[in-house]
Amino acid sequence: MEKKYNALRLHETDNVAVALENLKTGEKLVVQGLDTEIILQINIPYGHKVAVSTILQDQKILKYGECMGIATEDIPAGNHVHVSNVRGLNEEDKTAVFLKGGVVG
Repeated sequence: MEKKYNALRLHETDNVAVALENLKTGEKLVVQGLDTEIILQINIPYGHKVAVSTILQDQKILKYGECMGIATEDIPAGNHVHVSNVRGLNEEDKTAVFLKGGVVG
């Protein structure tokens, strides 16, 4: 039987996945390439990001293997990753990523 995925992680280092459909609180998140069981903590709209592991405050949000922003609070696995808990990169952040050759540490 073929496994059905409801979210897609775009790069192996990403700490978020993208919802492939509207997801409901309590639903199991099934991400290709991940064996961990994650139960959604909140409704996730189609196309939005969901944490696939706990992201600590001030930790980088990784999508496409690139830093997309910084967590403004701890984000448990299965929670929505959005403007309410992520800030954009400031010039200092962008410079740090550039100096590391695009590698996010």
